[in-house]
Amino acid sequence: MDGTVIRNTGSHYIVEQNGSAGEISCKIKGNFRIKGIRTTNPVAVGDNVTVGEPGPDGTAYITAIEPRKNYIIRRASNLSKEAHIIAANIDQALLVITLIDPPTATTFIDRFLATAEAYAVPAIIAINKIDLLTGDDDMELLQAVSYLYRSIGYKVFAISAKTGEGLDGLRKYLAGKVTLFSGNSGVGKSSLINDLIPGLDLKTAEISAAHGTGMHTTTFSEMFHLPEGGSIIDTPGVRGFGTVDFERNEVAHYFPEIFEKSRECRFNNCTHTCEPGCAVLRAVEGSEIAASRYASYLSILDDAGEGKYREGHK
Repeated sequence: MDGTVIRNTGSHYIVEQNGSAGEISCKIKGNFRIKGIRTTNPVAVGDNVTVGEPGPDGTAYITAIEPRKNYIIRRASNLSKEAHIIAANIDQALLVITLIDPPTATTFIDRFLATAEAYAVPAIIAINKIDLLTGDDDMELLQAVSYLYRSIGYKVFAISAKTGEGLDGLRKYLAGKVTLFSGNSGVGKSSLINDLIPGLDLKTAEISAAHGTGMHTTTFSEMFHLPEGGSIIDTPGVRGFGTVDFERNEVAHYFPEIFEKSRECRFNNCTHTCEPGCAVLRAVEGSEIAASRYASYLSILDDAGEGKYREGHK
């Protein structure tokens, strides 16, 4: 039987069978994990799979994964030398961020966007909790962040899961598509999904008063179907986004504005760090490229340093 993985519980995978035949709980055999797959999870939510008939004990096993049209990964949080597939077969990735309570670091945003670029997944940004932005400084920050990413070419939605502001536009943009939802803990992903899918009632949690960060409410990735058609893949909140297997000479390709400006560099192999005649450095100095984006570029270059995070990928 064939179907789509809609939930990963850690020990089991819930597969939604094709043809409205219901859901089935499955496992994978141990040797399935080592068939040339270098990630902590060889099966991901969104995978189209084949499931064998349940055995005498009632356990069914995933026997094959259909070729993925795409996927998106990050460095596993507990094993820096390993990668973790966040989701597979997605049409777009939505990064939910907040400017306060808690603030999302631009480095996190840029690492996520660069990873989406690397895996050819269109990315969009939703700035949540705009109801908390009250003063002139807050509104200027909202406008600045929105302008920065829109000027690069990303779709940006300013929304409030609490009041519903901006949700109609986002809802239309998600309809009919499979969208990965990601973001730091505490940015309101679960509340937003509850708004988009009435009656779902995902658990939510308050921000930690002691640390100003969100508490994890989503433990495992799971796919939910939208009333308008399409699906959301909810993922656990993360505090950092580690890039995987980026080559140093390719990092600039994943920053559209840096890649575009690099065409004017004197040297074809310019790293945009210290070379004479570097158009990117001139653009940063002239504020044509945001300093925050350039800092994020440098941080990923550091990740891609020779030998870093690469042992164990052989």
